[in-house]
Amino acid sequence: MKDQEMITIAREYFMRADQGRTDVLDLFQPDAELYFPKFGFGFGRESLFEMVKGFEGSLEFIQHDYDQLHFIPSGDFLIVEGTSRGKLSGKSWEGGKTPGGRFCNVFKFRDDLIASVHVYLDPDYTGEDEARFRWGKDRSW
Repeated sequence: MKDQEMITIAREYFMRADQGRTDVLDLFQPDAELYFPKFGFGFGRESLFEMVKGFEGSLEFIQHDYDQLHFIPSGDFLIVEGTSRGKLSGKSWEGGKTPGGRFCNVFKFRDDLIASVHVYLDPDYTGEDEARFRWGKDRSW
């Protein structure tokens, strides 16, 4: 795949996922691998929905900052770094302004579809895990 094709698919992944669209699965290989912190690994495109179920009843919305995404292609891989904003259990976050909301995803592509996506972020979006803010919460983000 060309770099721009991978970037287009990754961008579409973020938009469909943010909108809660089930057709996000159409972007994945049937045997796709998923990694998300605290969830671990999932296998098969349906594992994306298994992971999302962990947020059921608490995630009010999430939106990635599409215009501020950084794409780093390398062969069949695409690294995407960016920020998101949203609301979880009545508390808001905004990457760059609050502790949560910065992420890095590592996509691998095969035959024009996502073969794997590994998500790296702190799933404590709203900063409730006070004990692990070893340097305090009042630092600039």
